[in-house]
Amino acid sequence: MTTRRALPSAELTRRTLLLGGAGTLGLALAGCGLGTSGGFVPSGEAAGPIADVDLSGASIGVGSKNFTEQLILGKMAVILLRAAGADAADLTNIPGSSSARQAMIEDQVQMQWEYTGTAWIAYLGETTPIPDERKQYEAVRDRDLEEHQLVWLDPAPMNNTYGFAGPTETIKKLGITKLSELAKVPEAELTFCVESEFNNRNDGFDPMLEKYGLKRGSDFPAKNVKVLDTGAIYQATDEGTCTFGEVFTTDGRIKALDLTVLEDDKAFFPKYNVAPVLTQAVVEEHPAVKELFAPVVEKLTDDVLIDLNARVDVDGEDPADVAIAWLREAGFIKA
Repeated sequence: MTTRRALPSAELTRRTLLLGGAGTLGLALAGCGLGTSGGFVPSGEAAGPIADVDLSGASIGVGSKNFTEQLILGKMAVILLRAAGADAADLTNIPGSSSARQAMIEDQVQMQWEYTGTAWIAYLGETTPIPDERKQYEAVRDRDLEEHQLVWLDPAPMNNTYGFAGPTETIKKLGITKLSELAKVPEAELTFCVESEFNNRNDGFDPMLEKYGLKRGSDFPAKNVKVLDTGAIYQATDEGTCTFGEVFTTDGRIKALDLTVLEDDKAFFPKYNVAPVLTQAVVEEHPAVKELFAPVVEKLTDDVLIDLNARVDVDGEDPADVAIAWLREAGFIKA
């Protein structure tokens, strides 16, 4: 600002922020000598645009949070780093954003993927997000380098933020594609499923409605809003309990249930672009790490992450298998 089966892909980076004490994690990692916590990771030979990247001699611990999207990205990083010759320790699956962050601050891990919005609001203590994706990234990049000696490489186009989605067939019948068009939806069909936190926050549901020219209780009755657990919203939306459900925009269930996300055309929601983050010491000693991640990051779109998350959360595949399969498909790894 997350719960998951294997923790479903976009179910709230922002809500795991207080889970898992950083002190406990620090003791656990120190106690096991930064041993692997993430399990088996397949390997392959670097190919395509990263074939000539050489990180021999680099020793990098790779962390991640403990939800699907982070596990997939974390495994990708381990695979890529090892393919380039680095000694990459798999320290993925850290319980909670605050613990994962603390592990980086304390140099217990030297690389992980992070979201611009999470860093800006949760880690750097800001309350007002920056609407422009690039400016938001640059603000986080500059602050984190100055204050914590962490280097943010360029961000991916994917943006794992809040959104509202409906069944694709319903959205087509309504003839809308963006949130600014909600005002033309008939009152009887202007129904919403939201989770409790978003429903009550002072930067949540009602301010979003106001941004888009609507008011609960005036433009539609309060009974048109149903408050559900986050995990139940996707199914309830698919089944027609509501026309529009609060979602996270790279969640695999969007594809699995054939939901369509409405464009946030007035940029109400914070930006949550993901980027590789490394300690300054690693980047200065091994600058080729930038060349390793740059071409991969460019291909990480919303559609790609939705598909990869679905392969884990819906199809039951292992995050490491999904990670290496995609890297092979994209031409970065050969068997």
